[in-house]
Parts: sequence; structure tokens; C-alpha cells
Amino acid sequence: MSQLLWQPTSEQIAAANLTAFMRSASQRWQRNFTEYGQLHHWSVTRPEEFWASVWDFCGVRAAATYDAVVADFERMPGARWFPGARLNFAENLLRYRDDRTALVFANEQGARRAMTFAELRSEVARLAAVLRRLGIAPGDRVAGYLPNLPEAIVAMLAATSLGAVWSSTSPDFGVEGVIDRFGQIEPRVLFTADGYVYGGKTFDSLARVRAACERIASIEHVVVVPYLDGQPSLAGLPGGVLWPELTANKAEESDFEPFPFEHPLYILYSSGTTGPPKCIVHSAGGILLKHLQEHLLHVDLRPDDRIFYFTTCGWMMWNWLASALAVGATVVLYDGSPLWPKPDALFDLIDREQITIFGASPRFLASVEKAGLAPIESHRLSSLRVMLSTGSPLNGDSFDFVYRGIKRDVRLSSITGGTDLCGCFAAGNPIGPVYRGEIQCRVLGMNVQVFDDDGRPVVGQPGELVCRSPFPSMPLGFWNDADGGKYRQAYFEHFRGVWRHGDWAEITARDGLVVHGRSDAVLNPGGVRIGTAELYRQVEQLPEVLECVAVAQQFSGDVRVLLFVKLREGLLLDEALIDRLKSQIRRGATPRHVPAEIRQVPDIPRTRSGKLVELAVCDVVHGRPVRNLEALANPESLEAFRPRR
Repeated sequence: MSQLLWQPTSEQIAAANLTAFMRSASQRWQRNFTEYGQLHHWSVTRPEEFWASVWDFCGVRAAATYDAVVADFERMPGARWFPGARLNFAENLLRYRDDRTALVFANEQGARRAMTFAELRSEVARLAAVLRRLGIAPGDRVAGYLPNLPEAIVAMLAATSLGAVWSSTSPDFGVEGVIDRFGQIEPRVLFTADGYVYGGKTFDSLARVRAACERIASIEHVVVVPYLDGQPSLAGLPGGVLWPELTANKAEESDFEPFPFEHPLYILYSSGTTGPPKCIVHSAGGILLKHLQEHLLHVDLRPDDRIFYFTTCGWMMWNWLASALAVGATVVLYDGSPLWPKPDALFDLIDREQITIFGASPRFLASVEKAGLAPIESHRLSSLRVMLSTGSPLNGDSFDFVYRGIKRDVRLSSITGGTDLCGCFAAGNPIGPVYRGEIQCRVLGMNVQVFDDDGRPVVGQPGELVCRSPFPSMPLGFWNDADGGKYRQAYFEHFRGVWRHGDWAEITARDGLVVHGRSDAVLNPGGVRIGTAELYRQVEQLPEVLECVAVAQQFSGDVRVLLFVKLREGLLLDEALIDRLKSQIRRGATPRHVPAEIRQVPDIPRTRSGKLVELAVCDVVHGRPVRNLEALANPESLEAFRPRR
């Protein structure tokens, strides 16, 4: 039985947005919702009622109301959401125009800027007027190769206010990574900065942009944000112009043109570790409604909150974070390393900016713990009431560390979803308890189940995470996939007509969720399927181990498990440590989990958003080529995984 770590007080339950929503829905539909399980069941069995209630409760701004909540709901994919509705995504995020703080920006070097809602709306209007003069029209692509700056938010809102499609990536991608992404979607305008900062160093971006523009003929204008230098060179940049010059003129505020609910808004990218990244097209209405629902009902976000997530512009959490503006909350942006100039830099940021909702990856939390920090003793953290974590499974030990070492009365919400839906399948529940190692609940409106190999729902045992019904933020499709074949193959062919997400997960007896890793990385020694997260949970308990990755290797007609560990600086993997690792795994998991071999490597390969790449390691172990090294933050690390001779 998992340990109870937190539960809301009666006052917190009464004040929660979710409680107000339950009360509103009960009155509207003559029901009596008293607990979350009832509400979730209604949300997936009466989707028309539920999503209509979300639309009204979240205050969606639309120029024309919808004819129906959903048409062709039985089609998966193929359902059409809110036909007849017309809205503007940017208008919904810019609904506030007062002097409260909309954006706060900080970086690892100590820089700070702030922008009010009124200033943000004015900046967006100026830039939108410029884009309009440049001929940007609905459906055109506008791209960002930017650090996590306020200008990235402004550019996204200006582009989407005109009905253009926004796509961004982080500036640490090399030339090939930029071309792999933007080359497919052919943007007309590219926003960039002259560089970025990370780990005490500065990096130039313009050389990469020049090289990319030579091979992406569609780019007509490059807008440069002076971030590192006062006057960056525009040489070699088509239609090059500096941001301050572009936005110097005052613009009259214009009306927001409304577009259909399913008008394309964002193009996001799959990790691309198994080939060129898929270009996933998301709708304006679907993203708006999904994010409003998650922010208000699952995060319990309020206008007086200050929300932070450590992310880059190349991860869907940046898009998710930006949508908090629609609630009227202050969005805190950060550029740089989360652990520099000291490992507790982000905890300093919480206190300095009075952040109330803080999000970071499990890797960050593990790094803080391994560094021996105890923010509960060194920082006030009086403002902090919610912590979010996603990007990989958050194990039970990290739950323990948050409550032991960071803050005892914080609500820790492990969440899971993905770029594919630009949102969550499972997330926090502000009126429910937090149990060690469990995601609190399946998200409202998401008909999430776990299937066994035969496609039957199971509870209390691991299986494939699936979603059995359509939802508004399902992708419109993939770019350049005219017949939808690649889209259907990616999600709907394993279990016909059911979204298979690719996570190996388990629904608990309490209706929580545990993610055991990616299903395509599941280990299978002797025919027993093992989620990698179960193994990592045991290995990373040893203080000598900083990180690890495990893969299944074909060996002598069967499968064996190889474990690779990155140790603390100066340590070597000897027989005594190998024995301790195997003993910990055997004791904490099962004998089946014990690797056939354990090897030391200098680094563990990850994507640029910090996710482990077991499949790339598996390819190297088997002597197969890795098809897209540009997707990795540290591709050179793969060399250590090559087969021994």
C-alpha cells in the first residue's frame, strides 16, 4: 500500500476551482457530483455535457457560438469539435489589459525583466501590424529559434492573432536539427536571438541561422532579438531586421479575426530519435480548451498565481505554460541551466519571484537530491503551494525527497501526457490525496485505460496506456501527410480505433496511475515484461549513481538486460559496487530485474528536453545506426555504448 503524503484541508477543497466546477455542473445537468471519480466517469460518458461545461466555466471568448459540441464522436480519429464556433486563440490569452504582471523573465546571469498585461497586449499589437505588412496570412507558418524570452511569447501571440501557424524550437539545436523541423513546414518568417546562455557560457545562434536559411528557401524575413550583443550583425540573413526596429512604431489595436475551432495553431515535433521528427499539427480551439481545463481544474490555477515551468521553446510545456495567461496568472520564464551558478538557483527564483506553482523534470529533482540540498532548510518557499513534474516517470523516492527536503505541505502533482496531445492524460487533483509514486488521477474528459496485450482493460497490472475516445486536443494530423496514413499508423493501428500512447503504465486500486516507462523500451528477459522505470527506481537509490539507462539486448536466442550507469565524479565501477547494485535491484524489485551486465559510462544520452533515449542506446548496442543524432542533446555520449570487442 502506497504511503499517503498529502491531502487537502476542508478549506482547500472548498476554495478549489474543481469544487466550483462540480457545483456548477451538478446544477446545470441535475446531477450530484460529490467526488472526483463520479465526475471523471460523467466526463467520459457524457462528453457533450462535460465539454460544454468546460467551455462556459473557463470563459472561452468566441465571436460565434458552436452548432454542436462534437460531431462524428464515434470516429477515432475523425471527430469534429465545436463545429460552427469561431474564436481567436491570441485574444483569449490577451483578454486582460491591466497593470498586473503578465510575464517575468530571469536568466542564470541575474537578468530580470517584467511586462504587464497592458504592455504585453500593446507589444503583440505592434508586432502583429508588422507581420500583416509583411503579408503574413492565415495558415502561413512563422517560426521561432529562440531562448525562453518574453519576445518568444510576443511573437507567438502576434502570429497566431493573424491566424498564422506558430512553431518553435530551442536554440541549442544544430543546423541539421533546425532543417529537419522548419525545413518540413517552410516558414515565411523566422524569429531568432543572437544567442543564448547556459551553464555560465554564451552561445552564438546567428551562424546556425545563416546556414539554415541557405537551405530553407521559404524564409523571407529573419527577425533578430539582441540578447547577448548590443548590435548583432544581420549579414547573410534574408530580410534581416532587429526586433527593436521592427516594433518601434506605435500600433493601433486591431480587432482579432475569428477562425474556426479547428484552425491550425501550432506545429510541434516528435523527439525524432527514430528518424526525421513528425510535424504534429494542433488546433487553436483544441489547445485553448484543453489547457484552460488543465490549468483551472487540475492545477487549480488562479489569477493571483505565479506559475513557472523549467522548459525551452522546443518542448510542449512551453506552449502549455503560455496558456496560463488566459487565466490571468503571471508566467515566469527562465533561460539557462537550472543548476547554475549553483544547484539551488531555481529555489532562489521561487523565493525572489514568489512563485506559487513550480514545475520541473524528475531529473532536476533527482539532481537536487544528489547534490545534497535541502531547500526546506535553506529557503523560505512560503509562496509555493503546488509542484509539477513531467518528462519521465517520477519515482517514489523523489516523492519522498519533495516532502522531506523541499516542502511538507506542497501538493506534488506528477503529470503525464505528451507533445502528441500538447497536454495531459493524467495529472493532479486539488481535492484529492497524494500517494507516494502515483499520479493522482486520470484527466477529466480523457477516457484513459490500460490494455493488456489482447486489448482488454486491466487494473492493478502494467499494460499499454490508451485513450478510447476522442478529445479536443487530438492533433489535426501530421504536416505533409495528406491521406492521414502516418497519423493513423502512429496512434491507431496497434489497437484499431483506439489511441495507443506508447507508455507502459498501471491503474492502481485507488484509480491513480503509475507510468513504468515507454512501452517500446520495455525489457523482456525470459518473456517477463519489465518497465525501465522500475529498474531505475532501485538503481538511483545508491548515492554513487547519478543516472542510468537500461536496454534489452538480443543474446543467445533470448533477451538479457544491460544496465549502464553514470557515477559521481571520480568513482569507478568495481565488483563491490556491482554486487551492491544487483542486491538493491533484487531486493527492491525482483530477480528478473537484475541485469546480466552493468557497465559504467561517462554520460547518459538524452533528448534536448531531457528525456532518456533507450531506443538510441538499444540501436548502438546492437550495432544499428541511430537515424537522427540531431535530436540528442549529447550525441557524443553514444560512443561509450558501442559493443565490446
